Amino acid sequence: MFSNYHFHHIGYATQTIENTALFFLQLGYTKTETYLDKNQNVNIAFLKKDDSPIIELVELIDEKSPIFNILEKNGVTPYHICYEVNDIMEAIAELRKQRFTLLFNPVNAIALENRLICYLYKKEVGLIEILQK
Repeated sequence: MFSNYHFHHIGYATQTIENTALFFLQLGYTKTETYLDKNQNVNIAFLKKDDSPIIELVELIDEKSPIFNILEKNGVTPYHICYEVNDIMEAIAELRKQRFTLLFNPVNAIALENRLICYLYKKEVGLIEILQK
């Protein structure tokens, strides 16, 4: 059922991309440019290192950013895992059968070459992002 789900990245909520990136840069990661994603009301940058998971830093823009409450409650923290799939609509249907809640219909992700993404949540699993291949 889920054999076509491929790990893509871990998403971190942060108040400041530059401050959070410093630690990972010391670990040998390189940082991409920072993207303004108006669809999600956040700034996004990726950290990459050979043989290591990609890390997405998601920086709030204001109190309307979807990560505002996460940061208020937890501070900087990993908060989602992203999986790349061949067919996002099929993945949504599969996950909804597993009782995941779709948080919003797929939107274009500016930082991911305008590929479609969406988020789903299940209490026993947490928040996951689905990325169209």
